[in-house]
Order: sequence, then structure tokens, then C-alpha cells
Amino acid sequence: MTFVKNSLVIQNTDIEVFTAPTQYKQQLLSLIAGASQRIYITALYLQDDEAGREILHALYQAKAKTLSLEVNIFVDYHRGQRGLIGEKDSLGNRALYLALAEKYPQQVAIYGVAVKRKELFGVLHLKGMVFDDSLFYTGASINDIYMQQGSRYRLDRYYQINNASLANSFCQYLRKTFIDSGLAPLLNKTYLPSQSQQKRNTIALKSKLKKSAYQVSSMDISKCSAVIEQPITITAFIGYGRRKNQLNRAIRKTIRNTQQQLLMFTPYFNLPPVLAKDVVNALKRGVKITLVVGDKAANDFFIKDEDAFSTIGIVPYIYEVLLKRFVKRYQNFIDQGLLTVHLWQHDDNSFHLKGIISDERYHFLTGSNFNPRAWTLDLENGLLLDDPSKSLLDKVAPELMAIMQHTKQVHHYDELDSVSDYPEKPQKLLRKIRLTQIDRILKRFL
Repeated sequence: MTFVKNSLVIQNTDIEVFTAPTQYKQQLLSLIAGASQRIYITALYLQDDEAGREILHALYQAKAKTLSLEVNIFVDYHRGQRGLIGEKDSLGNRALYLALAEKYPQQVAIYGVAVKRKELFGVLHLKGMVFDDSLFYTGASINDIYMQQGSRYRLDRYYQINNASLANSFCQYLRKTFIDSGLAPLLNKTYLPSQSQQKRNTIALKSKLKKSAYQVSSMDISKCSAVIEQPITITAFIGYGRRKNQLNRAIRKTIRNTQQQLLMFTPYFNLPPVLAKDVVNALKRGVKITLVVGDKAANDFFIKDEDAFSTIGIVPYIYEVLLKRFVKRYQNFIDQGLLTVHLWQHDDNSFHLKGIISDERYHFLTGSNFNPRAWTLDLENGLLLDDPSKSLLDKVAPELMAIMQHTKQVHHYDELDSVSDYPEKPQKLLRKIRLTQIDRILKRFL
């Protein structure tokens, strides 16, 4: 097998695939309880709700049990200091972080990472949680709905990869980029940098991120020289900024190199133009493509009660408008049996899946939403698994079955709602947006 730079070779038995939010929570608690050396958790947010508090208490208890245990949590700086959209001004999740720091004598570090000066222009969207020598990779954050604390859930993907070298590379990246640099302040300490100091921190961090990448030591790569039956090569990528974005390049290369079949998951259909072009070119060369997209009612911004509708609730409708345009434009590929579109919806639950499976050999796990925001604004990462023997398919099959059981296939663009089918308030707002051409701006940030 030819090694890619900074890639590692693992085997099928090193990977576990989970299929449900309840399993995600159970496994996360199990990994926390079992950790003896280090815990590094990266998520967009760790929320002050029942599930978030349970996880944080478990982390402090693990630290109390093993005082030498290193516990570092990384969340977005802006999201960590505000409540949910629509809530009144408050300390947000940071209030919980500060309260538990006062309650427990043990030290748990919660770092706030600001990749841009304002949340609108980019957030920490890295994924991956390290427990000793295991990497638990999911696009899910930590809160009630992601963990199905109640009746509702938000579906994601959940992969555990047991490999010390991979876990080392993730921890080294986080330590070097955010801890050692001093550019990510602690959110569970009373002191935060002044506005001017935080501005300087963000500028310095942006410069650092543009050059950052995961590194695997030559010693770790040399370990891969041993003979492994059915080897799987795994490569980790960082994506930040419009130029020289290694994650975006790898995603595009995966699609462009697909020969027979491509499966793509995205919760928010708004492909960047270059990615849409790659997908269409693949269709033109005869690749069978399946798109699994969240229905507008499965979008986390969807507001079911029209009386409670607010401006943010327009987001799911914009995504459906974009999807219908795409399906209408390429209806001929659907008619030819080359393009298949599935909409996911299950009761009042939401859909947060991302990723690619190419030719049943290449598996791309990522938090990227394959939209302009992920492509150019947020700090993203991803894992590309090259499985030439296709040994992973048996493990991935139950995941795919669990996902697809709640989808419906779109055979014709007329099956998707038009603006005229929408409730009155979304209709009026969409028409207003179109008149003012704000949709061009919105599409960049969605």
C-alpha cells in the first residue's frame, strides 16, 4: 500500500460504529469513566442543560478519581458565552462552567476558541474527542437533543477509532494551536481578556490556523510497516479559509476520483459552486450519486408553530428552495437513474449528518456541512478512510440502514414544496428577500 503523507494504517477491528444518539451518550460516559491518562473534547458547544451538566459532572468525577488525568475541553468562544438563539442576554453556558469550577476542587480546563471576531463570520467546528488512545469522532455537540435526553433527538454519525498515533496527532494539534499558544482563554476562569486583547488574540490565531495541520511522527508511521490483513489507511485534514484549504481539496478529490457510486450526507443543501460542479461532472461521466438531505422539517431552525415564526425560521425554507432548484435543473439525471435524492424526516427530530462514501472504498467523516460557510469561514476537520478491501461495509451497513429507514425518495422536483406552498409568514419573508437580493449574501453564510 502507498502511504499518504501523515497517514496511518489501521485495521477493521480498530473501528466501532454507533448508530443512535442514546448510544453516543452511553459511549461518551463510558469513555470518560474509563479514561486514565487524558481526555480532550472538542465540540461547537457544551450546553448548560441536563445532558451537558451530566457530562461535565462526569468529567470532574473522572478527574477526582484520577488526579493525574488531563482534561481539556475546547468549545467555540462566542457560543460558550451566549444562550440559545432567542434567549435573553446572559453568560450562556459559561455560567455553568464557572459554577462547577467553584464547586469542584479539581481542575478541568474549558478553552474558548475564537476563530473569528464574530460568530457570524466563523466558528470552531472541529470534531473529535480523545480518551487515552481512542478517538471518538462525531459531528454532534453536547446537549439534550444530540444525546436524546428526552423524546427528541438530532441524528449524527458516531465513530470510535482505537489508535494511539491518531489520538496523539489530535491532542498535539489542540495543545500546540490553542493551549501552548495562549490564544484560547479559559472560559471557566473569572478573568477573560479585554476586548482589545481578544481582538489581538483572534488575529494571531487566524494567522496560525492558516498554516496548521495534523502531524504524525515518523516513528508512528514506521509502526505501520507491520503486515496488517485488510489494512485501512486513515488521513486527518484541517480546513480553514478559502485558500489552501486541505480539507476542501481532499473532499473535492474524493468526488472527482469516484468511478461508480457516491453517497453524500448533508443536513443543509447549499453546495459551494465548485463542489456542485464536481458533483455534476461526476453525474456526466456516469457515476451514480445518492444525496441524503434533511427535510426542512428536520432542520434545527425549523419552527413548526407559525404563530411563533421568527426571521431565523426562514433558513430551512431557503435550503429547500436551493434543493428544488438543483433537482429541477438536473431532473434528467434522476430520470436516467444516475441521481437519487432522499429526504430524511422522523417525527419532530432533526438531521445533522455529514460525510461521503465513494465507491464503497473511501469513507469521509467530517463535520463540514458542504456549504459556503464550512468551505470558507469555519474551522473544520475530517478523516478520510481508504478501505481497499471494503471490510468496513459490514460495520457501516447498520448505520446506513438506521439512516435510510426515515427517508423518502424524491422522484421529481414537483414533489418538493414551492414557495406558494409555504405558510404565509415564510412566503412573505422569502419574497422580500428575493426582492432585495439578500439571498446572495445569505447563501454565503448558510
